[in-house]
Amino acid sequence: MAKLQRLLITLACWGVFSFINQPVRAGEWRLVRNGILFGISGMVLMDEEKDFCSFAIVHDNKRADEGRLAIVTIKPNEEPEYLPLSWPDNIELPVDLEGLTAVPSLDRPSLMASTSRGKVYHFQIDGNKNISVLKVLDLPGIVPGSNFEAFAIQIIEDKFLAVWAHRGSNEDPAVLYWGWFDPTTDRISLEGSTEVKVPWPIGNVRHISDLKIDPTGKAYITSATDNGNDGPFESAVYMAGTFGIQNEQIQFEANPVLEPLYKFDSYKAEGIELISGFAEGVAIGTDDENMGSRMYVNCQEGIGAPQL
Repeated sequence: MAKLQRLLITLACWGVFSFINQPVRAGEWRLVRNGILFGISGMVLMDEEKDFCSFAIVHDNKRADEGRLAIVTIKPNEEPEYLPLSWPDNIELPVDLEGLTAVPSLDRPSLMASTSRGKVYHFQIDGNKNISVLKVLDLPGIVPGSNFEAFAIQIIEDKFLAVWAHRGSNEDPAVLYWGWFDPTTDRISLEGSTEVKVPWPIGNVRHISDLKIDPTGKAYITSATDNGNDGPFESAVYMAGTFGIQNEQIQFEANPVLEPLYKFDSYKAEGIELISGFAEGVAIGTDDENMGSRMYVNCQEGIGAPQL
């Protein structure tokens, strides 16, 4: 009991006490699209207003006739609006997009999407929803056999931190990597890494299926089971640890006790986005294979607000 009390006090200090180990009811999920081609493997908040939230999402499709990106708009008491985006003809079509992040505090808003093999596309979406690719690069120090499912950029102490992850599977731990991102050259350096294994879910688990970093350096990850195209699925959200900078070096302090902040039955969470900081809002996207994709969104009072 004393150990549990210490854990709750620690989580309260992190500002996420209200989300501890909370199951999410099926009624809070919104169907985005049916079918295996519409799974959400990464997501970024694009706009947040009083009466709607919109997100850019990526699909992990591989064939030339399958979609890669879309905009999903969530409004109260309405079905999600899904707008597919066309990839520019002059740039090679990405294969198996798994991560999506905003690039903060640039003069022109931009996004970066990463594939499972570590190729990264830096691009912009204009007002007419056209995509323009600024740069194509590779993650540094790729280990053979890596399968990357997550990529995030955040500004920590006025420096651009890049974080990405090999997903891991069962006894093979996930590997969390980090380094610096130079927005003037699009160069990413590898500065460190650590292994991550989550306690739940179990059985065909991907220890990291997506991640986001909040402005204070806290790293939130999703973990999920992958039991084939028909499931069953389970997934969870964890606070994996905290990034900081000391003596110009990136420091990562792993969370000593991994306890799910959210637990999802029947859904394979592969996308997460933080909205105004995790304590104020969170969005989850799923890749439920043959069952399509769903989103759980808590970004404004009355829009998908959790009934916990």
